[in-house]
Amino acid sequence: MRWQPHAPWRYAGAIFSMSNYPPPMSQVILKTPAQLDLMRRAGQLLAQVFAELDRFIRPGVTTMQINDHAEAFIVETLRARPASKGQYGFPYSLNTSVDHVVCHGMPKVDEVLQEGSIVNVDITLEQGGYIADSSKMYSIGKVSDEARRLVDTTYEALWRGIEQVRPGATLGDIGHAVQAHAEAAGYSVVREYCGHGIGQQMHEAPEVLHIGQRGMGMKLKPGMVFTIEPMINQGGRGTRELKDGWTVITRDHSLSAQWEHTVAVTESGYEVLTLREEERRG
Repeated sequence: MRWQPHAPWRYAGAIFSMSNYPPPMSQVILKTPAQLDLMRRAGQLLAQVFAELDRFIRPGVTTMQINDHAEAFIVETLRARPASKGQYGFPYSLNTSVDHVVCHGMPKVDEVLQEGSIVNVDITLEQGGYIADSSKMYSIGKVSDEARRLVDTTYEALWRGIEQVRPGATLGDIGHAVQAHAEAAGYSVVREYCGHGIGQQMHEAPEVLHIGQRGMGMKLKPGMVFTIEPMINQGGRGTRELKDGWTVITRDHSLSAQWEHTVAVTESGYEVLTLREEERRG
């Protein structure tokens, strides 16, 4: 999501401006317990996709092979729909963002994962009319200490944001927690793209920025469901979109990392709807 603090910004075919950011609470779709059950089911299925990819992703695999394997698993095994395919004209079932690619990387038949690379795999899945959205970083073989530190810090920043979620907290609390952790480690937070509400549509209100001030922005209410998906750069925060109209890279070609979960606001705190098995054990 492109976000420009002093100018209109475009997302999903609509143009917004800072005069209507954040959107009014009336635009946020609060989910009922029955709807949350459906979203929870979609999230659990999406966690299974990542478990399948854990066994598949390795040096020598192409990013298109990852796409094809995940799509087959979603459709044939889980009897679900890869929600990204066809969304806004995107032709594939997932994004694969390697090394200095920030987000929206397009799978390629000739992009072979090399030892030492890091790759973000971002997947959406729909079943029962509701969508789950999550992404995970994979370290290919043995990676450098610098790459490992970036990946780990970004994951920690994601959870710092998640841990702010509770009724009465604000979107600014989430953004501040993410930003403070990343910048304390010497990294920069990408500003142009952010998290989003999710439900029957992949992108709903509100927008969830990964920068912010405590106590600022929309207050959270039970039934809200949104993604938190910080993109953290090893170098400067500047990004550039490639000519394919999708792939976004760091301007300075430094490494970038991202993790994402779909999170629901509960009566007492939060529930991560896309939680993976290794996170439950941890």
